Amino acid sequence: MSSPHLNLLDFSKPNIRTLHLAWFAFFLTFVMWFAHAPLKPLIMQSFQMTEDQWKALLILNVALTIPARIVIGILVDKFGPRIVYSLLLVISGMLCIAFAAARTFEQLALLRFMLGFVGAGFVIGIRLVGEWFPARQVGLAEGNYGGWGNFGSAAAAVLMPTVALVLFGGENGWRYAIGTTGVFAIFYGLFFYWRARNTPKGSTYFKPKKSGGLEVTSRKDFYFYLIMNIPMYLILAVLAWRLSPAGVALLSQTATYSLYGVLFLLCVYQFSQIYKVNLEMLQKGAPDHDKYKFSQVAVLNWAYFVAFGSEIAVVSMLPAFFMETFSGMSIALAGMLGSSFAIMNLVARPGGGYISDRFGRRRSLSIFILGLTVGYFIMSHISSDWPVALAATAVVACSFFVQAGTGAVFAIVPLVKRRMTGQIAGMAGAYGNVGGVTYLTIYSFVEATTFFMVIAATALVAFAIVQMLEEPAGHMTEVLADGTIQKIELT
Repeated sequence: MSSPHLNLLDFSKPNIRTLHLAWFAFFLTFVMWFAHAPLKPLIMQSFQMTEDQWKALLILNVALTIPARIVIGILVDKFGPRIVYSLLLVISGMLCIAFAAARTFEQLALLRFMLGFVGAGFVIGIRLVGEWFPARQVGLAEGNYGGWGNFGSAAAAVLMPTVALVLFGGENGWRYAIGTTGVFAIFYGLFFYWRARNTPKGSTYFKPKKSGGLEVTSRKDFYFYLIMNIPMYLILAVLAWRLSPAGVALLSQTATYSLYGVLFLLCVYQFSQIYKVNLEMLQKGAPDHDKYKFSQVAVLNWAYFVAFGSEIAVVSMLPAFFMETFSGMSIALAGMLGSSFAIMNLVARPGGGYISDRFGRRRSLSIFILGLTVGYFIMSHISSDWPVALAATAVVACSFFVQAGTGAVFAIVPLVKRRMTGQIAGMAGAYGNVGGVTYLTIYSFVEATTFFMVIAATALVAFAIVQMLEEPAGHMTEVLADGTIQKIELT
């Protein structure tokens, strides 16, 4: 049995080298994804934006990531992480440069919406790391991948104002700062393609039998899977409404109705694809050795809705929250304090994965969800009367449980069904973004105090759902090309 510990400095081992390649790719995607957030005053001044327009940008930034994570999950299972990650980095880098060159708010909004696709990069590394590490180490490995990669949002909060104001300066400093991240991502995408490999030498990269949706293994799970797709379309419809004349008027009423129609057609198309993928199972049933419970996926989805959904929402608004709560605070200091929420990713997410590996996956996830509930309740009471240091401490404490919770979720994802890890990660990740859009939409209507309280309330619901999780145990099976059944240990 392999040791649960990892020597992350042992670069002689191919799996360690692969882990470092993966987390830095993820890190870059998050830098690009959140590069605009700490530059709020500079961007708003350049475009004479209203507060509602800025909040619309925050929502647009995470909207496309919802379907993107589903699509990326399908692509990575079919084509492998190496080529998919490389292409995502290069294309997103180009979009980042285009965002920096935008001249109108409409261009800015469109490019921010398109850049939401970069948030799907996380899914690719989950499959890649899952291929290179055994079950005994996968939680810790995935935690390091996710934690260090997620730190990209904190790095953006700290570095972007400094680069824009100090290194470049001037009214276009923010443009050069964001554009530089795009150039760097393009070069790293090419490097990743050169150095990364999908699996260890001699290992099989299992692919789904069909593409277009998850393969489920019972009629009950088929209908459950269909129902679990509906919230993703509902939140996108809410987003369209928020951008309509009834909201920030970024879309005309005709465009809004057209978008509703497109979402409906996409939903019908996706359901038809899911039916095609599972038609044989519906007619003949699934082999006993191939069965798994979709309820495992559903529980992880809702846990990630709260954990990661709240993370991306809070990271997006926290620098502005500090500036508005503590009058006179500089943009650089607010960015640094805002980054304190994400900085715990470095230790908490790996820690969540490690604790999950060692002490039980459901128990660990339950504790983390309960902890973040209390953390957000405390954050809801932060006011200008608090010492800044105490407010930062409360944020960091809450963040520990948030990041550990995300680590615990993805300590389980690679153990559900190997050949569909990308799609399972994609769906869980999409639910994280559904949570992000949900929370940011709520934030656009309420004060920060109510916003944090709403997150705490939904976290209590997620805690109850997590109690229904059945931990993966024993082994899962996959079928080799010659028909041989291969067992993959889950402990």
